[in-house]
Amino acid sequence: MENQNFFSDDRKPGFLRRISKSLKIITIGILVLLSFIPMSMIRELINERYDLESGAIREVSEKWSGRQTVVGPYLNFKYIALQTSVENGKEIATTVVKNLTLLPDDLNINAKLTTETRKRNIYEVNVYNSIITMEGSFNPAELKKQGINIDDIRFNNATLCLGIADMRGIGEQIKISLGDSIYDFDPGLNGKELATTSGVSKVVDIPELKEKVIPFKVELKLKGSQAMYFIPLGKTTKVFMEADWGTPSFVGKYLPEKHEITNESFTANWQVLNLNRSFSQVFVNNSPRNEIENSDFGVNLKVPVEQYQQSMRTAKYAILIILLTFTVIFFVEILDKKRIHTLQYLLIGLALCLFYALLLSLSEQMVFGLAYIIASGLTIGLIGLYIRGIMKSWRPAFVMIGLLTALYTYIYILIQLETLALLAGSLGLFVIQAILMYFSKKIDWFNE
Repeated sequence: MENQNFFSDDRKPGFLRRISKSLKIITIGILVLLSFIPMSMIRELINERYDLESGAIREVSEKWSGRQTVVGPYLNFKYIALQTSVENGKEIATTVVKNLTLLPDDLNINAKLTTETRKRNIYEVNVYNSIITMEGSFNPAELKKQGINIDDIRFNNATLCLGIADMRGIGEQIKISLGDSIYDFDPGLNGKELATTSGVSKVVDIPELKEKVIPFKVELKLKGSQAMYFIPLGKTTKVFMEADWGTPSFVGKYLPEKHEITNESFTANWQVLNLNRSFSQVFVNNSPRNEIENSDFGVNLKVPVEQYQQSMRTAKYAILIILLTFTVIFFVEILDKKRIHTLQYLLIGLALCLFYALLLSLSEQMVFGLAYIIASGLTIGLIGLYIRGIMKSWRPAFVMIGLLTALYTYIYILIQLETLALLAGSLGLFVIQAILMYFSKKIDWFNE
């Protein structure tokens, strides 16, 4: 009879008890994987809301004016050149008319931007009014350096051009002082564009450019949104920009030599030499358009809080929070010898996922930091009270509240860091791993 008991049912519960921890770990792993489903839906929701915001920005820009790029001013001439060819063994010279472009010898730009915020539904779009003063000169010496015969240039009916990315932003008639004359610009570049397809131009007579430097000055009142760019056409291009905006992002091929940023404004100075670029001051017929376009520089008026970007960065840490929360609950369950049902793990996981939906919706109505505090506070309170109800004790509830508070604080610090995010994240994960390894030693994994 004793041998019959060797395979009796009395040993089966003992075996199940021995593997119960492993089964629970496998179950927790499956629940963590299942959490990818709601989190992917939340990421799609964040992208959808971001697209709606981008649409609102485009709509406001279409009605106000978009990103502005200012190109010029520059001069375009008709140039009569000799072209030789060989026919029947004889060299024949013919004259052809080409387009010749002369860039300014020096270009000094002073730009003052006054910003304001426009609302479209729940979204805010930053726009600006600007007053731009451009001064400089055109130097005939640049033509001679290129081996061009001054007498072959038609200085009558020359075209003075100024490229402007979005013509809707022009606030009033644009006048230019060129030498002793003052001209009003006409719309269109008439096929003489360099870096923008739109702009203004004026046909002028400047025969005096054959012999002397011609100064110019133009004042431009221009509206725009999001960003302001310039092209360094001058042999020496100097730009001074100031704006009542405290979070600028300097972009383009050249960064400012000096800049000062306060909470409410910024100033910046650029200086670009012709030696810093890949195109010359004079070119005939085909302009190096790609090189000119790629030489732009300026400022983006960066929005202080990009809630969708921060929400997405926060969501990337969701699996870490869910996994650590489940792990701590599992440790508490084992150490306190209390049973927590799989469904209860699932509900806690859903509550953790709901945090990101709360954060997204709240951040659209208030600053991100306050939205984060409210969303995390609600989530921590909900899970803490739920653990109190399950375990019938405040001690594990306080453990869970402390853990989630530390985790959400740690994640918030990470998303605020940019250059040090990887270092802080790696060190934090190392500390968490060490703590988990320490507490795992206290569990007898082979007995109930």
